[in-house]
Amino acid sequence: MALEISTKKNSGLIYIIGIGLLTGTLDAISAILLNWKIPAAAIFKFIASAVFGKAAAYAGGATMVLWGVLFHYLIAFLFTTAFFLLHPMFYSWFRNKILTAVFYGVIIWIVMNIIVLPLTLIPPRPFHLQDAAIDCGILIICFGLPISFIATSYYFFKAK
Repeated sequence: MALEISTKKNSGLIYIIGIGLLTGTLDAISAILLNWKIPAAAIFKFIASAVFGKAAAYAGGATMVLWGVLFHYLIAFLFTTAFFLLHPMFYSWFRNKILTAVFYGVIIWIVMNIIVLPLTLIPPRPFHLQDAAIDCGILIICFGLPISFIATSYYFFKAK
């Protein structure tokens, strides 16, 4: 009985943790597959270079890979938490899980490219519409769809 009450009280947190792990993993897999000629460790070192700089990150070995993984999942959990908690409001705007997912993916791309990345040590890259569209598509699939579908079922189709 106590476990059942605790699970009900914390079910939102459990959903956020699960979705955060799912979205972070899907995004990491997509980065590895999209950059299949680059070792996975180098991808996570690139993420770590945002904080530590290119020279330190690429010379850092396994420690920098772990920092990259940590930063990657931290970002995934932050976006997941925000969109999961705000989902009832966004879903009420669109009344459609797919449109909500597209909105989430585009917002993540905008926040990362316009706000977050300029604050890091990663040098800016030129804008290419095709790259932006591919990146948005990946974010829609890896973040938008899981968050939108799971949060909709959590908020609107709970068993009474």
